[in-house]
Amino acid sequence: MRILAMILAITTGLVATPAISDESKTDKIERASSAAPSDLSSKATIVDVDGSVLKQGESDWSCMPGIPVIPGDMHPMCNDAVWGEFMKAAATGAPFKTDRIGISYMLQGDAMVSNSNPAATDPENGDVWVQEGPHIMVVVPQALLKGLSDDPHNGGPYVMWKDTPYAHIMVPVVNK
Repeated sequence: MRILAMILAITTGLVATPAISDESKTDKIERASSAAPSDLSSKATIVDVDGSVLKQGESDWSCMPGIPVIPGDMHPMCNDAVWGEFMKAAATGAPFKTDRIGISYMLQGDAMVSNSNPAATDPENGDVWVQEGPHIMVVVPQALLKGLSDDPHNGGPYVMWKDTPYAHIMVPVVNK
């Protein structure tokens, strides 16, 4: 649910959350930019948690300083256009299919989420929950997921939300 609520807030602007009042625009831009390699994030549009543009970019990438529905969240992410389409579909519960690869960077890591259910909110529900460190998320045509593990503890890439339209590959990385 945390991911779907975040997606809804980002893509539709329907959820208003208070900004971190003592944080400067410069600090938000810096944190958002830390989600991806600087060559990429320096050209991305930076969007605040309330949906306002902090810095207009020159590419189709967008970055944000945190998760909109959790005041004070510090887990930035940067998304390409395909990942943006993925987020819009997930926000509305619409099916998602792609014929292209989509990429999202979260090089500062993320909070605890269910590995099998994007709508899960209770870590005690029996799902496997993960709090991934620095990672890249990759959405691909569903057929390309065949044969990939959905075990987040396998020591490498794995499929998150495997049996949903929002299945994607999680690629743990070391943030250098």
